[in-house]
Amino acid sequence: MQSFPTRFIFRCFAFMAVILTITFSSCNDELISTNPKDKLTFSTDTLSFDTVFTTVGSATSKIMIYNRNNLALNISHLGIAGGKNSSFRINVDGSLNAENQFNNITIRANDSMFIFVAVTVNPQNVDSPVFIQDSIVFQTNGTIQNVKLQAFGQDMKVLRNKRILSDSTLTAEKPYLIFGNLTLDSAKTLTLKAGCKLYFHNNANMMIYGNLKAEGTADSPIIMRGDRLDNIKFATPFPYNNVAGQWGGVYLLWNGGNHLLQHVNMNSGYVGIYYSNNDRNTVPNLEIADCRIHNFMVYGLVVQNGNVLVTNSEISNTSSYSVYLSGGKHTFLQSTIANYFDNNTVPHTSRDKKPAVMIMNLNRVSPMETIFRNCIISGNYENEFSLASRFLDQYKGVFDHCYIRKTDSLKLPQFSNIRWYNRKDTLFKSIRYDYEKKTYFNFMPDSVSPVRGKADLAVATQFPLDLNGNNRLTGNKPDIGAYQWQPIKK
Repeated sequence: MQSFPTRFIFRCFAFMAVILTITFSSCNDELISTNPKDKLTFSTDTLSFDTVFTTVGSATSKIMIYNRNNLALNISHLGIAGGKNSSFRINVDGSLNAENQFNNITIRANDSMFIFVAVTVNPQNVDSPVFIQDSIVFQTNGTIQNVKLQAFGQDMKVLRNKRILSDSTLTAEKPYLIFGNLTLDSAKTLTLKAGCKLYFHNNANMMIYGNLKAEGTADSPIIMRGDRLDNIKFATPFPYNNVAGQWGGVYLLWNGGNHLLQHVNMNSGYVGIYYSNNDRNTVPNLEIADCRIHNFMVYGLVVQNGNVLVTNSEISNTSSYSVYLSGGKHTFLQSTIANYFDNNTVPHTSRDKKPAVMIMNLNRVSPMETIFRNCIISGNYENEFSLASRFLDQYKGVFDHCYIRKTDSLKLPQFSNIRWYNRKDTLFKSIRYDYEKKTYFNFMPDSVSPVRGKADLAVATQFPLDLNGNNRLTGNKPDIGAYQWQPIKK
């Protein structure tokens, strides 16, 4: 057993060892390396930005700078190679400099720091995107290191609370960036040419009090989407373009309207198409052909007192009704209505328990007639179809060669050759969005889908190519819905 003096001396030595360790560590933090071999490391060697609209600027991205050495490092110079004339700007650990140049920055041993980077591109006076590049240069102890910066700058035409007072055309040479409302005056016609791209800022809408003619093609579809081209900064970042609610919607509001949407891809706003008319005696017309209306915060297609023809199209993923019909003649041919909005990865977004398709036959609306042929109505709820009418057996409608997700089949004369939902059904290729696994919703039929080969050939013959451009008439066995099953390419 140790005597008291021995124990006291031992404890004093232990205490001094701790003090020396702390002191040595503190000295290490204060000592600055002069060794050229002690280098910085970076979270990435290249920071790339998605396409940036000229004059608008990008969201800010960051780079982490690490000193993994046992001594502090003095960064004698840090700056963008292009200096103040660069399209890129940097914020170094909270500090800004108009010249984009910084000197004598110390980073402690085994420590790190942030550099925030943004980019604004001047107008290029060209139609195609222009590649922009620069680099951040670091000099420590005579050693030069760099991180590359890359972006594409795209000129665009800005429409800010634009009111169109005469027949007008939007072309495909440059994209349009829309702030506020793009409004078409009464009885005028707005034509969108093939390849036209419309990027809507937050809460921006298209308000049509005349006629809308969107004339896309399979090779040059018309695009309507939000203007955020970057990724949302969740724990797992993913594109803003996959997040519903990025912009407003398209409102067709003239009771004398005659509208066409052909090969239009629109996504991720609040409302897809809101086609509304309060006059029961004058019914406008809308044709939707070869379109994709996807991922909206509220509705996909709302029709109130209007005739609509929807062919070879997909309307999918909304937090409420994907399709709401009330008043007018509504014809859907060879189309897919699929609502799996709850399977998005965005937090705090879910459906309001409404079915994918709601048909509301009320006394105060125009006379109604509904035709669904070779169509899919499905989603992740047990009942995705609702027909509300005072006298169901007398309702003027035809539902033929369709797949409908509804647990209790409707025993009505309007329904024939219907494949009702079965719990064992595997309907589509993918009904989920998983950014990490790089998978997205794919409403092409699965190889074992019950809709394969079940479409009415006479109807399918009117649309020989599906929404992906595949031949649906091979072997005279077309599938129900907007897409024809295809084998996996090896």
